[in-house]
Amino acid sequence: MKALKYRLANANDVETLVALINQAYRTNTGSSWTSEQHIIAGDRINAQQLEQTLAQENFYLYIAEVIEDGQMHLVACIGLTFQQNSVEIGTFCVASAWQNLGIGKHVLKYAEKMAVEHCPTLSHYEMWVLDSRIELIQYYARCGYAKTQHIESYPIDANVGQPLIDLKLQQMSKSVLRGIS
Repeated sequence: MKALKYRLANANDVETLVALINQAYRTNTGSSWTSEQHIIAGDRINAQQLEQTLAQENFYLYIAEVIEDGQMHLVACIGLTFQQNSVEIGTFCVASAWQNLGIGKHVLKYAEKMAVEHCPTLSHYEMWVLDSRIELIQYYARCGYAKTQHIESYPIDANVGQPLIDLKLQQMSKSVLRGIS
């Protein structure tokens, strides 16, 4: 795998990030296994939503890039929303053409590391996964996350796509382990 370079997203990245996120979540191409197009119609995010999210003081969006053929390629992003002693991980995707190469695992580990550096008192990581995405739930379980008792309705009014089947959001959580590398 090529070396990943990380940086914080900024307003200049919005258009590229919207394209990446919608492509990763809403199209099914190549080696992609993260597409939701068979269960949700419509875009996952738009420029206005991303700009508003980036403006939140408790939110950080990291971009992972690689250099290939002398050009920088945005291959993944992951967001951290800090609450009191927890951080919610979301806006996490890897471009379809770069999936199944281990990039997602590296990006998730990087985000967890950055979360602890930003908030040393952090006790746990949280995320919300569509309940029908069994393969994704299993992936996060392999990364140390466990399903919690918290399940919420799909946010139909949030303008993040319309479900084609009955969907719920399943919360997953992982305790922060300190002193282990």
